[in-house]
Amino acid sequence: MPLNIVLIEPEIPNNTGNIGRLALASGAHLHLVQPFGFEITDTRLKRAGLDYWPHVTITTYDSASDFFEQHRDKKMAFLSSHGKKDYWDIPFEDNLFLIFGKESVGLSKDILDTNQEHLYKIPLFSNHIRSLNLANAVAIVTYEGLKTLK
Repeated sequence: MPLNIVLIEPEIPNNTGNIGRLALASGAHLHLVQPFGFEITDTRLKRAGLDYWPHVTITTYDSASDFFEQHRDKKMAFLSSHGKKDYWDIPFEDNLFLIFGKESVGLSKDILDTNQEHLYKIPLFSNHIRSLNLANAVAIVTYEGLKTLK
């Protein structure tokens, strides 16, 4: 699969369901890192993913440390409003891991501090907004990656 979408501690089931549908549509592998702000069996998750959810390639992890231990040798890009580089500067390649944080606070300070050289943002052109919806952000970056890889 060309890309890996990673959600660290997702909180909103509708976002995760929409991102699952996006993962299937884009051929991406979805990685979900616990704890979640919902049950994986939540009907809102399934409704947002429609009847596609059983076809999504998903791997779950007990914690962020579990995820990073299993994938320590992989190339990763971390998305955050704290990034200094724009998402279109990500060096996209097959099997790249796109790492997104939870809706309320994004990625942890530890993850941000440890990965400064691989930290990217989606630029915002208004002072009246802090961030984009997680599902929208994942879609923007995923399809930029696909465009680059085609």
